[in-house]
Amino acid sequence: MDKPTYKISPSSINLMLECPRCFWLQLVKKIRRPDTPFPSLPSGMDKVLKEHFDRFMEKGELPPEIREYGLSNGYKLFSDKAKLDIWRSNQRGIQYKDETSGILLRGAVDNILEKGRKLIVLDYKTRGYPLKEDTHEHYITQMDIYNFLLRKNGYDTEDYTYLLFYYPREVTDTGEVIFDTKLIKIETDPKRGEKIFKRAIKILQLEDPPKANEECEYCKWGERTR
Repeated sequence: MDKPTYKISPSSINLMLECPRCFWLQLVKKIRRPDTPFPSLPSGMDKVLKEHFDRFMEKGELPPEIREYGLSNGYKLFSDKAKLDIWRSNQRGIQYKDETSGILLRGAVDNILEKGRKLIVLDYKTRGYPLKEDTHEHYITQMDIYNFLLRKNGYDTEDYTYLLFYYPREVTDTGEVIFDTKLIKIETDPKRGEKIFKRAIKILQLEDPPKANEECEYCKWGERTR
């Protein structure tokens, strides 16, 4: 019998970390958590930010919100636009397939910086409020996975990535919304990304669903409605 083909991403990995049972049910049994409304603003911001950065890439420059943090020396935006379009695609992204299980891991990046021969992931994040001290910590696993994927595809990477946060500050008299930015450097470890990928593979190979996270409200609701 052919092995089932599973495709997982950083978002499904986050689901696994929240609740292994929900992760298994979604991927193996196609039973998803109830959908919740998703605001369109983040998607719109993502689109205009990519266009904004691409204009600077075509000029061989870094945007001012990057330069102000002192990254101008030795850094440049990844200039292979065709490859970047693939890596940005939610349907394709940067991919790696585990040969033993046949399970595919893929992740769609926002942008890539180059420093010499090494690549550095640059991810945009939009928020409604200024950052807390631990805000960036919620994205460490995602950045570990991106670094793991790049290395599995034969690229040299630095052991860190950058998160560029945008959050609104004020509205001008002419109706323009002014955003503040903050660039956060995150130390990453591809080995952590690989370890989490292997954990996901192990769960997906189970014949029965794993134990639910005791704090999972979805699983609690499921038990109550049986």
